[in-house]
Amino acid sequence: MARLRPIALDMSLADRLAAGPGAGVSLYWLGQAGFVIDAHERRYVIDPYLSDTLADKYRSTPFSHARMMPAPLSPAELGVVDLVLCTHHHTDHMDGATLWSLGQRLPDLRFVVPVAARAIALDRIGVDAARLVEVDAGERLTFDGFTLDVLRAAHEMVEQDDDGRHRFLGYGLDLGGARLLHSGDTIPFDGQDDEVRAFAPDIALLPVNGRSDGLRSAGFAGNFTLSEAVALCKRCGIPTMIAHHFGMFAFNTIAVEEIDLASQYGPVSLVRAREGSEFRLDDA
Repeated sequence: MARLRPIALDMSLADRLAAGPGAGVSLYWLGQAGFVIDAHERRYVIDPYLSDTLADKYRSTPFSHARMMPAPLSPAELGVVDLVLCTHHHTDHMDGATLWSLGQRLPDLRFVVPVAARAIALDRIGVDAARLVEVDAGERLTFDGFTLDVLRAAHEMVEQDDDGRHRFLGYGLDLGGARLLHSGDTIPFDGQDDEVRAFAPDIALLPVNGRSDGLRSAGFAGNFTLSEAVALCKRCGIPTMIAHHFGMFAFNTIAVEEIDLASQYGPVSLVRAREGSEFRLDDA
């Protein structure tokens, strides 16, 4: 079982990533639901949003998407990336500006996307279809360095397209000695506990910005509340949780003080995603 050890960086994230992935496993937060996972000399990136695409889109609307936190680096500063994973089609998870840049710079880079979002992914990323790894819930794939389990997510419903393919996904990464769950954007739903228990994660990366009727009626789907995310970990025996999906858009976030206060109570070891930190996974 892996143990999480937060370490404050003594350099910029760009400089740290420029050194390349090492032999161990480390995570770095990119903001919102985005993470870099360096594992056994390979680099995987999940849901990177490193642009102002949404600020431009919503500039003249009541729901400003101006970034509360600047992008910690540019797509180029991610360095050599071995695989990108997108949990669903919303722009803060499948950002064309970020992904197109990566795809152009790294001609062999492949992108894991929901098969239900194939057309959107092709349009935004701008790569040949052969570079997409199209997945659906219930599948298990093996890549160089890890095994990927694809789970359902509900943002805010378990949605399927006309062909029964799931629009919102979560990803379980078995990195050999460390099992990470990135739930994608989700709320609780029937059957979720069974799917999570079957993967048996050591560490869960869970959104905690919550949801409201007002945002839902305006067309913005919500996520776990902080208490719901912690409760999932308790029920499923997940020892460690990294809370994320906050601090990006002022209309749809949670106060960091609320997360920090909850981190004082067990039995789940709750860690707030932080800029300028490395989350290193050590063998327990």
